[in-house]
Amino acid sequence: MALSFEAARTTILESVIPLPTEAVSLLDVVGMVIAEDIRAPWDMPLWNNSAMDGFAVRAEDCVAGQTLTVDGYIPAGGSASGITVKPGGAVKIMTGAPAPVGCDAIVPIEETVENNGKLILTGQVRPGDHLRIRGEDVSKGELVIAAGTALRPAEINMLASFGYRTAPVFRRPKVAILSTGDELVEPGGDIGTGQIFNSNDYSIAAAVKQLGGEPVLLGIARDDRQSLTEKIAAGLQEDVLITTAGVSMGDHDLVCDVLEALQVERRFWKVDIKPGRPTAFGLKNGKPVFSLPGNPVSSMITFEQFVRPALLKMMGHQKVIKPFVRAVMQETIKKKPGRVQFLRVRVANDGQRLVASSSGDQNTGILRTLLRANGIAVLPADLEQLPSGEEVDVHLIAAVDVV
Repeated sequence: MALSFEAARTTILESVIPLPTEAVSLLDVVGMVIAEDIRAPWDMPLWNNSAMDGFAVRAEDCVAGQTLTVDGYIPAGGSASGITVKPGGAVKIMTGAPAPVGCDAIVPIEETVENNGKLILTGQVRPGDHLRIRGEDVSKGELVIAAGTALRPAEINMLASFGYRTAPVFRRPKVAILSTGDELVEPGGDIGTGQIFNSNDYSIAAAVKQLGGEPVLLGIARDDRQSLTEKIAAGLQEDVLITTAGVSMGDHDLVCDVLEALQVERRFWKVDIKPGRPTAFGLKNGKPVFSLPGNPVSSMITFEQFVRPALLKMMGHQKVIKPFVRAVMQETIKKKPGRVQFLRVRVANDGQRLVASSSGDQNTGILRTLLRANGIAVLPADLEQLPSGEEVDVHLIAAVDVV
């Protein structure tokens, strides 16, 4: 019996857990999820310092046209030890240098005229101008990066600023990918009558890499038990196994039988969706095994709806289900009730709302329709007709057009 779309996805997400953590160089952690709370080990900045190249002054001494005496210099990376801003005085200072005792403002160089140790101010100066105060960014002990955060360049900068060379993150999953079928040949060679190039390996590998996983290509398994057994057994050594084709009802659709022989616990086989009904999921020693349809459109849509959330959870992400946007359909859509249908659409912003239209022929054999799409509209199982002008839930897969 086929599962509903919601039940299938729930089954998958309840079956997978985050991978173990490891320390990874900051050069390699972008997009990975930090596994521990990071708290500031000290105040940032650690001392009052200058935000500009200029002069450290006492604001009460400064009015436009006032002349001050320059009696010190603090370079970036230098020390302010023993240096004090005296009444009527100024200390030349570079960006990032520690502020000397007595300083409560910095005057930028471009707002002064310096001549023979005398400084003439050309503008007004207020207390706190261009002065970074100790701890104004982060206080010691403050939570700066919460566990479960996907690391962007900004978080990596913060980690490096606190002296980290590595970060504790959830490991990237190694995802074995196997295409099956006697008709398949690898791209780059010749193609004969009745043959097709193995495209699924490359699209799924790209999708895995886009999420931050590490694809492991197993090549092509032929439609016989020995070839399938050898390839699938190899794939079960990785964190995740994805197979495409061989899960329907044909004479040579042997994948489910071989998985069972290799003691993969089947959780479901077939989902009430279109496209992608012959989708299966199982576990081998806790490792997820996805068997996707062989049709390229179906394999990519089922990857997006089922595999993507699972991989994100394994990588430690907190939010793994892509949120919907609401868009107004520009044409009437008819469907048979009983299955959730995924409609390839083009979404645009017309200045007032999001609008969606079919990106072309919805036959699963038409790959170009997916190329033209920037969204997948999700039509409920009980729906028979969506009139033009009605709103629909859409998962965006690319940027929205602006018209």
